[in-house]
Amino acid sequence: MSLMEVKNASFSYDSQDVFQNINFQVNPGEIFCIIGPNGCGKTTLLDCILGILKLKKGVILLNGKNINDIPPGDMAKQVAYVPQSHTKTFPYTVLDIVLMGRASYTGVFSSPSREDTVIAEQALKMVGLTKYKHRPYTQLSGGEGQLVMIARALAQRTPLIIMDEPTAHLDFKHELIVLETVVQLVKETGLSIIMATHFPNHAFYFENNHIATTVALMNQMTFSTCGSPSGVLSEENLKSLYNISAKVVAYRINDTELKQIIPLSTTGGD
Repeated sequence: MSLMEVKNASFSYDSQDVFQNINFQVNPGEIFCIIGPNGCGKTTLLDCILGILKLKKGVILLNGKNINDIPPGDMAKQVAYVPQSHTKTFPYTVLDIVLMGRASYTGVFSSPSREDTVIAEQALKMVGLTKYKHRPYTQLSGGEGQLVMIARALAQRTPLIIMDEPTAHLDFKHELIVLETVVQLVKETGLSIIMATHFPNHAFYFENNHIATTVALMNQMTFSTCGSPSGVLSEENLKSLYNISAKVVAYRINDTELKQIIPLSTTGGD
């Protein structure tokens, strides 16, 4: 049985349709990448998966159970969330931010237990930020802050993490650090990830690193195609999705074939 399955999902704001007839499933240890232009409905779909918004039609199943029938506290033990940005309002320590991922395991009037602290520290170690655990979160760079958000999600100990453009606003190095961390976590823990991203090369990066990866191209309110990065991210599909000219190139490093997309030019449009 798949970890998550979305069947015939549709959503609208009043009379304005956002997406229609979305179907996919996510298996354990898989990365599912949703790729598409601005405004195509990626974030809205993620909000529906998280239970923040309710579908107009269709159903979302988590381990075979309708998410509408799962209490929020139980949902938080099954699905974690990494936003594309996070406002650093209060100077909590990095460890305190990660401990917030243990909220569903802590009573309303209880403090985090020693076990919760150990789990939070382990999560920080997994993303390489142990040395920052006592630093105010407000003093971190954007890339470091995003890794803290991933650590907070890991502290929830969920089998599935939802990531909404996790490398948005990051420099080239920190983008790569986030991608490396995702690959490491999937390989070491077997967790599953649903990721919305503006960068099709992210999907190739995961595939190049031998991670089970599925790509869905989202446009005109639905998935136009869905499959492996090598099968879906063709020059023709990229032109149709983004109205650009691009080349998909393959090259070999240490007997491993790697694929990348090289954008060449826009091809018209508005």
